Amino acid sequence: MKRKLIMLALLCISLAGIAQQDSTANFNDSTADSGRNHERSGKDHHWHDWHRWHSYPKHIKPSDLSTNWLVVDLGFSNFNDKTDYTSAAAQAFAPGSADNWFHPKTNKSVNVNILIFMQRLNMIKHVVNLKYGFGVELNNYRYRDNIRYLTDPTKVIMDSISYSKNKLAADYITVPLMLNFNFTPNLQDGFGFSIGASAGYLYSARQKLISSESGKQKTHDDLDLRPWKISWIAELQLGPVKLYGSYATQSMFKKGLNQVPYTVGIRLSNW
Repeated sequence: MKRKLIMLALLCISLAGIAQQDSTANFNDSTADSGRNHERSGKDHHWHDWHRWHSYPKHIKPSDLSTNWLVVDLGFSNFNDKTDYTSAAAQAFAPGSADNWFHPKTNKSVNVNILIFMQRLNMIKHVVNLKYGFGVELNNYRYRDNIRYLTDPTKVIMDSISYSKNKLAADYITVPLMLNFNFTPNLQDGFGFSIGASAGYLYSARQKLISSESGKQKTHDDLDLRPWKISWIAELQLGPVKLYGSYATQSMFKKGLNQVPYTVGIRLSNW
């Protein structure tokens, strides 16, 4: 029993000595740290400033008129086919056609919009703005079936050749005009939406065909597409993610076919 008490006492004395050494070391360390902390205070201040300006979301001071150069849209082109293929007009334009002739390949029908510039004009406290721009709209419709456009006069036939690639391209010069609602005007990547309309002028149209029998063929013609295109347009901003969409007010063809084009995709833009 005595031996156990002696060993316990020695253990307590040893622990007390260790604690005394630790407290002395901690005191010295705290004294040294206080000096080092004083030296780091200036560095921490600079780090705080850097982190504040490089962290997200970024706070900005909006201007009454701002310009965004080179806005790019990447998405898909398609159309709502409202054609009555039993009508005389449809059969005159595409003899023997049916509602399955013009089905596009959705994943390969591409839309690319390139806006050279877009401006945003403050109207009400930077929450309500007017947005407008100038650019081009490029649409490719990849057909599943072997349809072919003939010219003089324009007519669509179902060809006997099997095409590995069959696309209709329609390119427009566009002028979009939208009313923008920005719910976070002091954030660069905020939240809001825009709605409006876009006027487009057809400057290029063509059909491109590729087959083992005939190789690569291109037909450059207006293909009876309307020279002007008016579309309802919209965009949605969810932080850094920006989406866009459009829906035309009428068919892209002058006669015969009632195919109303639309687009949807992602917008690459600073705001």
